[in-house]
Amino acid sequence: MLCQVCKEHTATIHLTEISHGQRTEIHICEQCAQKQGIVVKNQVPLNELLSTLLSSQGQEESAAPGVAGAVQDEVCPFCGMTLKKFSQKSLLGCPHDYEVFDQPLRALITRSQAGHTRHAGKVPSRAPRAMRNHVEVVRLRRRLDAAVQAEDYEVAAQIRDQLRKLQ
Repeated sequence: MLCQVCKEHTATIHLTEISHGQRTEIHICEQCAQKQGIVVKNQVPLNELLSTLLSSQGQEESAAPGVAGAVQDEVCPFCGMTLKKFSQKSLLGCPHDYEVFDQPLRALITRSQAGHTRHAGKVPSRAPRAMRNHVEVVRLRRRLDAAVQAEDYEVAAQIRDQLRKLQ
């Protein structure tokens, strides 16, 4: 797949945004990403990240006696999963584990996402205005197509006006 910006190089960076139920994708090469200020980070394997975070969480909780032991010793009554097993496998055993280990999992997610616990899309916050506008135009075009197919012409007209403002 070619880069959508320069149309010369192979796209190796794929940005996906889901906003109001509409999915927008942009495929760009590394050179165009750098020109637009998009920082590309190497991915850390999930099990390595979780193991590191869980081990650091255990060290922090050991400072509060009584709390760490109760959480670490807790066992899911449905599958037998413990936090120790989770830190080794990086996989939960069943859907009930999210309820059983709610507090430590929330702390883990909050720490791993730098305090952000709500998904805000995949367009980098530091992306240049042109990139954000392009994503918005693609999203609006999809919404416009859906509105026309649903024969909701009032909504289609509003979306058309929003597109004109962006372009």
